Amino acid sequence: MSFSIATSGLNAISQQLGAISNNIANTGTVGYKSGRAEFSALYAQSQPLGVGVTGITQSITRGGNIISSSNSLDLAISGNGFFVVRDSTGTTSYTRAGYFGTDKDGNLVNNLGMNMQGYPVDANGNLQVGTVSNLSIRSGSIPARATEQINFTANFDANAKAIPKTDAQGNAIDFNEKDETTYNNTYTTQVFDSLGREHTLTQYFVKDSDNQWTAHLRLDGQKLTAPADSKIAVEFSDSGLLLKPAGMTDLNVAINGASPLAIEMSYAGTTQYGSDFSVSRNQGDGYASGERTGQQVDEKGNVYATFSNGERMLQGQLIIANFANPNGLQSQDGTTWAQTGTSGAPLIGAPGSGLLGYIKSNALEESNVDLTSELVGLMSAQRNYQANTKVISTNDNMMNALMQAV
Repeated sequence: MSFSIATSGLNAISQQLGAISNNIANTGTVGYKSGRAEFSALYAQSQPLGVGVTGITQSITRGGNIISSSNSLDLAISGNGFFVVRDSTGTTSYTRAGYFGTDKDGNLVNNLGMNMQGYPVDANGNLQVGTVSNLSIRSGSIPARATEQINFTANFDANAKAIPKTDAQGNAIDFNEKDETTYNNTYTTQVFDSLGREHTLTQYFVKDSDNQWTAHLRLDGQKLTAPADSKIAVEFSDSGLLLKPAGMTDLNVAINGASPLAIEMSYAGTTQYGSDFSVSRNQGDGYASGERTGQQVDEKGNVYATFSNGERMLQGQLIIANFANPNGLQSQDGTTWAQTGTSGAPLIGAPGSGLLGYIKSNALEESNVDLTSELVGLMSAQRNYQANTKVISTNDNMMNALMQAV
């Protein structure tokens, strides 16, 4: 009996050593989760039969350290969840190893060639939430886009003095962009025509009287064809809030060699208070053509292609999955896991939603193996193994003594 009990101990410790050696071997494996052998005593009614290993349990819910990386598509999950990847046969797997890149067709793939899963975008760049497919990043260039809208928000100085309409001799004083005494403030906005050429839209603000201003507009020093006389009346209430213009103001101007510019101008949020003139928003759409220079992934998992003109275009949003029992997942090659009945069905969503973690780009999650603990466990397993072999050796000596006495 003692011989078989000691043999069960050797078998169990061999499995423990296998788990420990696997942990030590994967100390440097990104996204790896350590495992441990769990022992249980074996009995036949009250008769001891030794020890067995009930299983190798994983520490999936315990995260590893997040380290920085120079690759923009190296990703780590800060919090709960797994990246969702799919191979060429359509088999879905889950991983914490964030080695990602692009293949020759621009598809986002991991280091095993498995496709990253997420929400794609339609032809207009709108995210298709609810539709899960392979994510890809477009290549090539983007054409120029003419400016169609400008959002301008500022504070006009209520203490500013109105510009006189006549001089001391009674002669009329007209606005002149070259004469700084004929306006109070000025500000420029960069706009683009249909060929991607850059132009400068300049606004000259003239205070006419209390709460009454006029914005004179020039594009590259020339008047606009609209609005009339290339100027906009700006009016404030006695509490400093904008009354006019309400809504959008249409700006139109002809451009040599390109389509006429038609821009909607908004002054929403503009105020008049007793402080210096300041601009808090001066944002126009439109851009020159540009070549793709790289890609970015933000903390919400939004994937962007970046271009040489400073623009970025949404390409999709990666998804992450979590499980009711993550430790019930089945380990696979490539530091991936497969869903099992024990783990439950995946709960899929965008990073940062619900209990799902956030994405960190230019980062990787290290193995969660505690090397010091593994080495201590290795020494303990070696001692236990030697003790069980001693039982077998002692049992063998006793059997030899018995046989010699017969």
